[in-house]
Amino acid sequence: MSVNLSGNPQVQTAAAPSKKKPASSKRRSSSLVTLFFYTMAALFLFSMLFSLWFFLTETGSNIRFMMADTLITTQHRDWAKYLIGSDELDRRVQRYWAQFDRYSAIQDKGLVHIERKPTATPTPTGAAAVTVPVPPKQDLVEMEPISGPNFKGQLLIIHDPKKLRIAVPGKVGKGEKVSSMVQRLGAIAGVNAGGFVDPEWMGNGFQPTGLVMSGGKVFYNDGGMNTPNHMVGIDKDGRMIAGKYSPNELIKMGVQEAVTFAPKFIVNGVGQIKNQADGWGIAPRTCMAQTEDGTILFAIVDGRQPGYSIGATLFDIQKIFLEHGAVTAANMDGGSSTVLVKDNKIINKPSSEYGERYLPTAWLVFDEPEKANIKNIWEGLDPSKIDPSKW
Repeated sequence: MSVNLSGNPQVQTAAAPSKKKPASSKRRSSSLVTLFFYTMAALFLFSMLFSLWFFLTETGSNIRFMMADTLITTQHRDWAKYLIGSDELDRRVQRYWAQFDRYSAIQDKGLVHIERKPTATPTPTGAAAVTVPVPPKQDLVEMEPISGPNFKGQLLIIHDPKKLRIAVPGKVGKGEKVSSMVQRLGAIAGVNAGGFVDPEWMGNGFQPTGLVMSGGKVFYNDGGMNTPNHMVGIDKDGRMIAGKYSPNELIKMGVQEAVTFAPKFIVNGVGQIKNQADGWGIAPRTCMAQTEDGTILFAIVDGRQPGYSIGATLFDIQKIFLEHGAVTAANMDGGSSTVLVKDNKIINKPSSEYGERYLPTAWLVFDEPEKANIKNIWEGLDPSKIDPSKW
């Protein structure tokens, strides 16, 4: 025993033996590290092989350009440059517009023949009465489900094209939901129509792009009377028109209802889009067509909803229209604007996270379209002074 300075005994204790990790724990740790490095190496190798396939092979490039085209039709157009580069993005957009102009330049051969409804003919005095058999009444509006590998939607069939009107918002300052237009104006059904100025993709839906005609009158025009626009409309005889026309030309042609959008992609019964790669990407779609007897077809396809419906290309829609006998077809505004309303119910599933969008125009179907109280909400307004971002 030793004595410390304080006088207290100092106890000598043996050092505690060190604890060694079991060999099994070391092996487990080593195995995890090895697994991690193998996993990273595999991922690196996979990324390299994927990049080579994605950028250097024909199949990969086709998918890459399809993805870029899909982005071009969304609010994230600039993201496409990460797939194809800024220069290629600009070239691709310009190429599409050049294609649209070529489609519009094809002369319509007038294949639509709308039969007039039979009317009562006065019977001459003393002549025997003639009984004319009356055909069974056909519903004005029908719906048919449509689908493909990546999409689901509805085909809205309207048997009398003269029952269609272009409707516009009821109040100055912002657009209106199609369901609201249908209810306010007493329509049977409605779909979204033309495009609109949409700053930061959060616009109020009040300012259309190009031209709007309703009831044979110009409601809105952001250019001159001789300025051509890509138009989709219906003339006084119920024939669908699609192509590049000025307001003066449309008036001379007797066009009653029209909005600006593109492209026209079926002309004289011939599809202009040759394959999926030229189908302008995968997206929600609203497209319009007409068959030889005058029947109007609207294809409304949902999209951007994995597990339900991703969307369709214009080539997909063209195929559906041709199978139903379309001789003319054109694209309408799509994406988050795509909506179908019937009997005051939204039939499809709009892709916008906020639901139905506020829009400047809609195609509405009426039993008596001449009685529809559609007023020119832009009358007296200067298009250059409209603020499309102000709610």
